[in-house]
Amino acid sequence: MLSTFSIVGFDDATGDLGIAVQSKFLAVGSIVPWAEAGVGAIATQAHANVSFGNHGLGMLADDMDIISILEELLKHDDGRDLRQVGIVDAEGNTAAFTGESCMEWAGHITGPNYTCQGNILTGEAVVHAMATAYETTDDDLTERLLAALEAGLVAGGDRRGQQSASLLVVREGGGYGGMSNQLVDLRVDDHESPIEELKRLYQLHRLYFGLT
Repeated sequence: MLSTFSIVGFDDATGDLGIAVQSKFLAVGSIVPWAEAGVGAIATQAHANVSFGNHGLGMLADDMDIISILEELLKHDDGRDLRQVGIVDAEGNTAAFTGESCMEWAGHITGPNYTCQGNILTGEAVVHAMATAYETTDDDLTERLLAALEAGLVAGGDRRGQQSASLLVVREGGGYGGMSNQLVDLRVDDHESPIEELKRLYQLHRLYFGLT
């Protein structure tokens, strides 16, 4: 069980797509975030079905409607009532789902170009705080995702505590030397303050690689 809160977002000025996530679970970055530049981004969590990642991105690449993609993923999943998923496509369209059997508190909220979702949280205030931080932070997508993650923690976060966090942002040609699409790909797999550690690593990333 991934007791988790995450945000998936799209920047319509740069085309960047990304996900920030924190969980009381080891190495959340190896499970929840999936993104492809120019295509979309997906967070799959709770009793995560990791096949939602590649399968969902494949359907996004085929220009399938985002609501139909979510319905298709869930239709073939016998464990859908235990799942939670958030999707944003490369035009900023959003879709999200929280299964009826996800552990409380569990839910999601969507807005322009983003979706926030979480389970086993201290309450609904967590996702609302994330949404507010994302909407009111005047910066690039990466900073807005981090601001939302931190706001979720301040609002109560994961009811069971902290352990790991991840930040994934993609842009066509945005990676090292322009030879990949991974603009930012940072993971904190096991730490007592994973969001603070993720922020520290991101500042090092900016120092070494810069961002435009």
